[in-house]
Amino acid sequence: MTIQSDIATVPDGPRRLSRGALAALIVLATGAICMALTPYLPWLVKFPEAWTLPVTEWVDAGVGWFLNLIKPLARVFTSLLTYPMDWANAFWTQTHWLTIVAGITALGWFIGGTGYAVLGLIGMIFVLATGYWVEGMRTLALVTVSVPLALIAGAATGILANEIPRLKPAVQATLDVMQTVPTFAYLTPLLVLFGFGPVVGLIASAIYAAPPMARNVLLGLERVEPDIKEAAVMSGGNRIQQLFLVELPSAKAQIMVGVNQCLMAALSMVIIAAVIGGFDDIGWEVLLTMRKAQFGPSLLAGFVIVVFAVIIDRMSGKLAEDQQRHDIRVALALFLLGVGAALVFGGIIPESGTINLLQPVAGWLDSTLSKVLAANAATLDTIKNGAMYYVLLPLRIGFDGAVLPFTWGFQWTSPLSAAFFAGAVILAILGILRGKITLGLVIFILAGVLETGITDLPWPFVLIAAAMIGWVAGGRSLSVFSALMLASILFSGLWDQALLSIYLSGASVFTCALLGGGIGLICAVSPFAWRVMRPVCDMLQTIPLFVFLIPVLMFFQIGEFSAFLAICLYAIVPMIRYTRHGLISTPDELVEAAVSSGATQWQTLFEIRLPYAVPTILLGLNQTILYAFAMLVIAALIGTTGLGQSIYLALGQADVGLGITAGAAMAVLAMVADRLVQGFATEKRRALGL
Repeated sequence: MTIQSDIATVPDGPRRLSRGALAALIVLATGAICMALTPYLPWLVKFPEAWTLPVTEWVDAGVGWFLNLIKPLARVFTSLLTYPMDWANAFWTQTHWLTIVAGITALGWFIGGTGYAVLGLIGMIFVLATGYWVEGMRTLALVTVSVPLALIAGAATGILANEIPRLKPAVQATLDVMQTVPTFAYLTPLLVLFGFGPVVGLIASAIYAAPPMARNVLLGLERVEPDIKEAAVMSGGNRIQQLFLVELPSAKAQIMVGVNQCLMAALSMVIIAAVIGGFDDIGWEVLLTMRKAQFGPSLLAGFVIVVFAVIIDRMSGKLAEDQQRHDIRVALALFLLGVGAALVFGGIIPESGTINLLQPVAGWLDSTLSKVLAANAATLDTIKNGAMYYVLLPLRIGFDGAVLPFTWGFQWTSPLSAAFFAGAVILAILGILRGKITLGLVIFILAGVLETGITDLPWPFVLIAAAMIGWVAGGRSLSVFSALMLASILFSGLWDQALLSIYLSGASVFTCALLGGGIGLICAVSPFAWRVMRPVCDMLQTIPLFVFLIPVLMFFQIGEFSAFLAICLYAIVPMIRYTRHGLISTPDELVEAAVSSGATQWQTLFEIRLPYAVPTILLGLNQTILYAFAMLVIAALIGTTGLGQSIYLALGQADVGLGITAGAAMAVLAMVADRLVQGFATEKRRALGL
């Protein structure tokens, strides 16, 4: 029996429903029972507060006790970190800008030649011209201190997991949790522990950036060829010599990928940490100008972050790609030229703090954007209200609550509801008659969800649905895991916020799947389309999360629709990349067999390439879901509700219990979604014999 079939045949026995059809039938029955009993048992929708556990209070008391216990040690650690912080800040802010520009240019030449040198030169000159040089250098100071901490901690963790295999499952589970816990959730306990100031951002950045390094070190060591390990043993080296002289150098390429990811994660987290202030860096400048609705300066400061991200990503990525380096003498000459120019002309050339060539552009951009937005306010409002009234609001509270004379021009009534369900029944019956029992049942279930709204779904229905999806995707263990994880949120008292997060992230992921999958398909068919989209995807994946808020806030102001757009912009790239990669990776012999049988290009695409690409596309969907949850918390800055808002409020109130509990709930949702999609991808690979 396979999950793809709707009716399974048992040898020498009657035919029975497939696992998917049976699961859908159970979910449908649960929904029908809840719908029938809700008027008499309202607690099926609104979980009684008396049944919840005071998890937030427990966490606040337990973590608060622990934080108070180690707070003296933490404050000592804070004092110690202020020294390298001050040194790094002094180096970046007091070194003449000519020297820094020359140093970045020389480094670019040494790593990648002329192209990278030009990238470094133009990028740093742009930063200088914006007038945000000092703020940008303060950001680089934070990155300079946090990255070595993250590299050391991540490398040590990866080596430890490799050397002690029984620790590997625990280490990998911990890394999973660290990478799914929202970024803001790190800041609340750290703020209580280390006090207000830039050190909190530094430590949060190091914690957030360490897992990618740990994963890549572990992966690199696992991929070292057995022959290399045997040669190291045969040469008589002890274990330390084998590790540091043979295995780690052999894993250098993978480790450098970890360094690249660590740098980008650290930069992203440093920008996010600006929400607590305490350090007048470029992230704080972006946040400040956004709050003042100064979109010109906000865009300019955002471009500075993008420039830093592009330079760091390209140069560290080049280090991971190959070992070829350019003439160090040329790099040294470029650097010394800058140092000499700074020494000779330093008293004549304006200081970095006085150079703001692009500030008039920011002012002009701000006034122009204000005029454009004012002139097109009606159109933008129409787009925003149309998406809210006809798409997002029905998903959130259902047709029953969203279809009103004010929004749709008419009232949703019982006859309309009956007609809607009748249409769903007809579609379901058509699917069943064609042998697609699972599809037919799912259509009817989705009709019930749309009529009710995600945030008003009965909690037994949600738990049973998650359990059944887990059962289809990965069997009993995944079913139990999914149900128990969601039940933990239910009893924590954060169920309503979790449903709001599921609604907004679900709408965003569905949109990304449609648009990203379509764009990926076009890019797979057309090389020209991919040449156009590739740099766009590279740019979107390089930009820190914070920056995505600027354009959507500029055009659509604060609100749920702006958050929806920001999530889509950030999460769509994996869907594009994985869809294209899956479609172009079909084995040549399968394509040749289809062509020789007379299949057209589109038949080959949809009947051969697409089924073979499904596991890869599902991995892209998995990444899209995780990206959406990551951005959901950042989007709380522009007015979303749900768990993201709870985390942000906890940060403002220094409420450790709420911050950790809401962060854990968000991590639970991300982990459940991750396991479910991975389960379907694994099953599909097994079905394809991969």
